[in-house]
Parts: sequence; structure tokens; C-alpha cells
Amino acid sequence: MTHASTSTAAPIATDGFVLHDEDRAAIAHEREHYPHPQAASIEALKIVQKRHGWVPDAAIEAIARELGVPPANIEGVATFYSLIFRQPVGRHVILLCDSSSCFLTDYEALRDAFFAHLGIGFGQTTPDDRFTLLPVCCLGACDRGPALMIGDDTYGPVTSEEIPTLLEAYA
Repeated sequence: MTHASTSTAAPIATDGFVLHDEDRAAIAHEREHYPHPQAASIEALKIVQKRHGWVPDAAIEAIARELGVPPANIEGVATFYSLIFRQPVGRHVILLCDSSSCFLTDYEALRDAFFAHLGIGFGQTTPDDRFTLLPVCCLGACDRGPALMIGDDTYGPVTSEEIPTLLEAYA
């Protein structure tokens, strides 16, 4: 079922946030795939995050207007999904799996090595804005634990000794 966009041709600006025309078109395209506009919320959030690196608070209202749904609905989706970043992150996000499988395969040593090597803890970004380190409950790589992702790349099993070489590829 196709839905006509409720927005005007002008960019949507909310508290200084502008939803770019390309993003509006991409959101409208996603919306066409669903009978209910709210079903496109995750994709709309991902579209904004791809451009900005994260989803600023002011973007919630703009996305809601574009989809024609209440802002609280978009906020609920944005805060539920751990891969929608609600604050600025580094150029490369490291997701370190802390699932049972990874925990049993030396996750704690790998976590501690990342803390020491990067000089940050979970939820923090290196001073040069290069890396943000986040825990994630499962990467679906249980046969390769301990596992991690950097951007779209999955690694595992990873040892503490491999961290410097691994991170050099993301200069």
C-alpha cells in the first residue's frame, strides 16, 4: 500500500535540525513498503543516523512529522534499539559482545584489554573521536567468541594481543 507524504516540499526544520531532501525521499520510499507509517520508524532513524552519525533529539520531531506519527512513538523506537545512537559517537563504533557464549570464551580479558588500550570504558569515545566502545548482548557469532564488530565488520575469535593490529585498520 502506498501512502502519500504529509510533508511539504520545503526541508523540515525542528530546533535547528534540518531533515535533508535526500533523507526525506528515502524515508518516503521506506514508508511506501508498510501499511502503517510507524512501521518505517527504524529505517527512518537509520537514514538520519547514516547522515549524522547519530540521531539528535531534534531529529525525532522531524522524523515524526515526515511519517505522520506522534514524536513519542519515534522516541520509543529510538530508545529501544541499542544500535540507534542518541548521542555523538566516534568515527568507528566498536560493539563488544557480552553474551553468554562470548563471556565463556574470555570476554572479560578482551573487555579489559580494550579499556586499557583505548583508555575509555563502555559508552565512552576516545579523545580523538576515533572510537566509541559499546557492549552488545549478542552479535550472532557465538561460534567465534569472543566476538566484536567495528562498523559492519565482525571479528572473532579475538585475543587481547590482536587489538592494536585490528584497530590500525581503522585509522
